[in-house]
Parts: sequence; C-alpha cells; structure tokens
Amino acid sequence: MRAMRLTRSGSGQLDAVELDRPIPAASEVLVRVLACGVCRTDLHVVDGELPQATLPIVPGHEIVGIVEAVGKNVVDREPGERVGIPWLAWACGRCEFCRGEHENLCPHARFTGYQIDGGYAEYTVAEASFCFPIPDRYDDAHAAPLLCAGLIGYRSYRMSGPGRRLGIYGFGAAAHIIAQVAVHHGLEVYAFVTPGDGEAAGFAREMGAIWSGFSNESPPVPLDKAIIFAPVGALVPEALTHVVPGGTVVCAGIHMSDIPSFPYRLLWAERTVRSVANLTRRDAREFLSVAADIPLHTHVREYPLERANDALSDLRGGHLSGAAVLRVGLRVGSDLSFLGSSSS
Repeated sequence: MRAMRLTRSGSGQLDAVELDRPIPAASEVLVRVLACGVCRTDLHVVDGELPQATLPIVPGHEIVGIVEAVGKNVVDREPGERVGIPWLAWACGRCEFCRGEHENLCPHARFTGYQIDGGYAEYTVAEASFCFPIPDRYDDAHAAPLLCAGLIGYRSYRMSGPGRRLGIYGFGAAAHIIAQVAVHHGLEVYAFVTPGDGEAAGFAREMGAIWSGFSNESPPVPLDKAIIFAPVGALVPEALTHVVPGGTVVCAGIHMSDIPSFPYRLLWAERTVRSVANLTRRDAREFLSVAADIPLHTHVREYPLERANDALSDLRGGHLSGAAVLRVGLRVGSDLSFLGSSSS
C-alpha cells in the first residue's frame, strides 16, 4: 500500500513509501482509508513539538474508511461498514482514570498517528471498540474533520461550562465546527483571529460569529467563557482580561507555547483556566450524534495522499480556512481547488 511516513522527528517532512498492508489482530479491524483530515496535532508530531512519537510513524487520526476485514473477536463492526477512527486508539480499561470514565487520561493510552500508524495511507488497522459509525449526511472528506477538530472542539465546548457569550481564539478547523454548534444552541460567538488576517475574520462571521476581530483587540462585551484553539500561550492572559468573574478559559490544544506571567488580578474573582486532554469514546458517541442532527458545514480543501507535505505546509503557514483533508483516492494532478461544505 501507499503511505506517507515520518522517519525523523522534527524533520517537518514525510516520505512517500510502499508498505505491506497491515493484518488486523483479534480485536482489530482492517480499514480501507477513504479520507484523512490533516490536524494541527499531526503538524506538532511532524515538526517534533510532540517528541514521544513512535518512529517511523504514519500520521493521521481523522480517518474515514470502509471496514475490509475484522479480527476473530470483533462482534460490533462488520465488513462494508463506514467508520471513523479518532486520536484515542486504545486505553487500558483498568486504571483509576479508565474506571472513572476518564480514559482520555489513561497513563497507558495509545494514540492514532502517534504511537500507532494512522490514516496517511491506503489502509490502517484500529481497535474495533475505538471506531465509530459516521453519520450518513456527511461525505467522506467532510466527515474527516469531525473525528478530531469536531471531537476536541466539542469536549472543549462542554468543559467551558455555562454562559451565553463564547469567545474563540484561533479560527481554524476546530473553531469553525464548534462555532456552528454554539450558534445552534443559542450562544453568541465572538471570534479572535491572527492580527491582520481579515480573511479569517470574515470566515468566522460566515460561520455564525456575531463579532470577529484580531486577538489583540477587545470584544464589544465581556465574555462568559473562552476557548483557545491557537497554540499561543500569550492568549491565556489576553482571554482572562475579557472573561467575566466566574468565567472559564479553556486551552484546547495538545501543544502550546509558554504562558507568560500575568498579574493575579486577571485570575481573581473565581476565574478558571483549564486544559483539555485528548478525548473519550463517550465524546465521540455524543458529538457524532449531535453532528447527525445539526447540519454542520465543514469547509475542507482536498489534497491527494502524495501531497500530504503540501497540506502540512499550508496548515503551518496559516493558509487554510477550515480544514485540509487527504483524499486517498485522488492522484497527483487532480484538481485541488475544491473548497466546499458538507451536504445538509
């Protein structure tokens, strides 16, 4: 099978390779990959900012594909079924975190495209119990961002707590999905983008934000809560400045630059800063159920598998509105200008 593989941490580049098609173990399924989203976490892995990756590794954890074969112990998945494979690939099920419904914090957990080969390939294997049916209303490419951008966005949204006015810092793949969920639930969304990026500010308004501005600007009203998707630590005190007493600032990324020191008065009045780590299978089931009911419009740009480095480069350079998706069936030379939204 064809695959794009990282061989050297921090190299910033993947190598096009030919690999043997994997064979599913007793509890696994073999999945023919149809599409795989290109997540900022993949970029952190490729650029060496998450240094504990198993090498060599095939990245990719926003996988949509068809089950081709099942292991001998698999009873809940069957050949021909379309499934999604997210970041959390396996948890032990025995530790205190797993028993307490916090498998996202399992110290023995393994992750797709980080310790286990992921979806930048024609085939992959995954634990059957960590795969999920995809709502029929989404085609393969537009479903892919739901598997991490959507899931992490949804967990961050839930962890942000109550409140009507939601600030979102960094308006990329996760933000453009969860903004639609928030608007559907009747919240006011205030979007903060990189200073000077008027295109991103306009995109945020298209996705339902009632106000969009640059990250160094003040919103027109105080915020009840904020989610930071941009991996920029300086945004934490910035967001705290605009959150009401008792409000929450959620750091949603797996990697962030150092948070600078800030005066205690920004945290005082029972404001909260919290991080979101990974996801659980419950998150996946809940969010995909939400996505089945709400017509989420995932804006994607498609790339052939062999041009995964171009997709990563565009993400690294901030040249994307929405999400990049590898379409495994596309070939080099195909029209890459597609930019659309999922069917309703």
